[in-house]
Amino acid sequence: MEYFDFLSDIHPCSYYEDRESQFRYLGIKDCTPYFYSGLLERGYRRFGEYYFVPQCPKCKSCVTIRQLVQEFQISNNMKKILKKNVDTFMQIRRPLTNDARVCLYVKYHTKMMNKKGWGMNHIDIERYTNSFVMGSEFFGYEMCMYRDGRLIGVSYFDIVQDSMSANYFFYDHDYERLSLGTLNIILLLNLAKKLGLKYLYPGYWIKNHKSMGYKYRFRPFEALLNEADFFDRVHWKRYD
Repeated sequence: MEYFDFLSDIHPCSYYEDRESQFRYLGIKDCTPYFYSGLLERGYRRFGEYYFVPQCPKCKSCVTIRQLVQEFQISNNMKKILKKNVDTFMQIRRPLTNDARVCLYVKYHTKMMNKKGWGMNHIDIERYTNSFVMGSEFFGYEMCMYRDGRLIGVSYFDIVQDSMSANYFFYDHDYERLSLGTLNIILLLNLAKKLGLKYLYPGYWIKNHKSMGYKYRFRPFEALLNEADFFDRVHWKRYD
């Protein structure tokens, strides 16, 4: 296994207009599940063959959390979302690239540019493959959602050791009424529970943030308290 690391340039924060963000990246070829599990415990996320963690100079709002899978209990509202999606078909497989996936990603990102001010992201088959297919050989999966034979959502997730990591999810906003983002988390939690996994890493949580605060609904979870390096002990706090 070979890797290199670097710091990104400082750039405007995606979540707060008056703040700046910076990430530490690890480029890892043939990352082992054991090493990846240690990175997850230390707040890293995966995108292709790159693993990243925020190291913003003046802000610590993004908090790594991991949901306690075996203690998860579905709420009445979540049951309603499942009922709304009784005609939504799910397929889980190893990640692949095709025109339908790329077109849905472009449609989703264009909508988010207009809705939330996301930056331009020019993507083609090659860039899509590098982002979502490369680096997934040992542990990566995709879950595709279909409605009446039409692809309406794609979820990328990893399974390593005793954990699952939800990497990225995009969907067709024409089906926003189906609450597909929440559905994705419910399905991943249910799958992780059936597989006997201990944790689901859903990404970063920002307390009370309009876009990143929703993960608080999926308690119980643990929040990472320290920025641990490779050989540092990690400390977690439980939220019920």
